[in-house]
Amino acid sequence: MMNKDKKNFILDDVYQTQRAYSHATCVDIGDSKMIFIAGQIAKGLDNKPISTDIQAQTKFIFEKIKRILEENGSSLDDLVKVQIFLKDIKDFEKVSVIRNQYLETSKPTSTLIEMGASVKEGCDVEIDGMAISKINNKDNQ
Repeated sequence: MMNKDKKNFILDDVYQTQRAYSHATCVDIGDSKMIFIAGQIAKGLDNKPISTDIQAQTKFIFEKIKRILEENGSSLDDLVKVQIFLKDIKDFEKVSVIRNQYLETSKPTSTLIEMGASVKEGCDVEIDGMAISKINNKDNQ
């Protein structure tokens, strides 16, 4: 695959200088594109968790994923795969309520995994995903 068929995406300028990281990678596959979304956590630009509440963290992450998709000409409806990593499996029901609100239409295949520790202390849920959407002319630049 040629590099012109792949585009990395950074959501906020603060990440431009941090590591070899992209919030998402968009791959052209002809008349469609695949968007691979990196694991997202609920930390703000100050590098601290936005809340200790698991539902607030989950909502924040899904809003971030929604923004990543929209800025790449896609939407939550195009999600085909989602993985949710929880620090404590006991939070499943609380997270599931928020998940179901955001994914009611797309109903992507999903995996839920309990993780021993999070990448950032206090961020107790991490979510990644994959979407496939049609390319329209204004997105195909």
